[in-house]
Amino acid sequence: MVRRIDVTGAGGVRLAAWEFGEPPKAGPDGAVPGQGETRGEAQGEVQEEADAGSGQPLATARAGASGPHEPSGTGTAERARGVLLLHGLMGRASHWASTARWLAERHRAVALDQRGHGQSEKPPQTAYTREAYVEDAEAALEQLGLGPAVVIGHAMGALTAWQLAARRPDLVCGVVICDMRASALGAASQREWENWFKTWPVPFATLADVRKWFGEDDPWVERPNPARGEFYAEVMHEGPDGWRPVFEPQQMLTSRESWAYDAHWEELAQVPCPALVVRGLDGELGRAEAQEMVRVLPQGQYAEVADAGHLVHYDQPEAWRAAIEPFLDTVLAG
Repeated sequence: MVRRIDVTGAGGVRLAAWEFGEPPKAGPDGAVPGQGETRGEAQGEVQEEADAGSGQPLATARAGASGPHEPSGTGTAERARGVLLLHGLMGRASHWASTARWLAERHRAVALDQRGHGQSEKPPQTAYTREAYVEDAEAALEQLGLGPAVVIGHAMGALTAWQLAARRPDLVCGVVICDMRASALGAASQREWENWFKTWPVPFATLADVRKWFGEDDPWVERPNPARGEFYAEVMHEGPDGWRPVFEPQQMLTSRESWAYDAHWEELAQVPCPALVVRGLDGELGRAEAQEMVRVLPQGQYAEVADAGHLVHYDQPEAWRAAIEPFLDTVLAG
């Protein structure tokens, strides 16, 4: 099960957090309800509320109104360790559904729709700064009573994770950095992204068209990638004229400026807790830079996932789990 909890971020921005409960137990015949479901079905509980036009949320609470929320089945005497999951640019909390569900077997797993994404508010462009993203994650940890927690981030979310760990070591006990570079990408990269957004054939007539374009027809796709098509299908909502992204492309470009033009090695060196750098072999983070990041981190570790691109946790969910679970077991055992 999953429930939505509203969090108040920097500047009063409303953020949607999604807390995942323990997966259903096997029945007398050994069968697990929902076992064998597709990726889309596995993430449907979040999508049901997240998509425009959906019904009422499965459960909604106001974080901070009456103190931190306890996970289902966990009393104050035996509190589950917290894990906060932060998606990447253009992503949403539902992209973490498969990860959050196995985490929820032993820990308190919460995925956050970051500002401008998913069901969180989309404030003016001036609010899309590194400071705002980090303060949002900080607010989520405090208002949900998750800290000290492991923060798992993909791409942009990974940068937020290590900046938060450097800023608030009392709230973060471990960090997983998934396919995010510490070096500045450069102005040319920002121009490429701006031009890429212009190639999107929006509105898409159907979700099948979304899956095909991002999985096959997008000029950035070197070979067919169904997982990529599914990833982008999750960030679309239906309007009168067809399917469009739930985010504003210009706001994404504004968010991206902070790592297109600036490097973030200094904050990486200030992370005091254990940190795992994970890369897909075909992702955007090269092996040399990943290993240098591990060297710079005071307690850095390294893992890589074969047959995975930038969307490591989405391309190869089982291999992703195998790569990060030993690290999590060690950090969260304390």
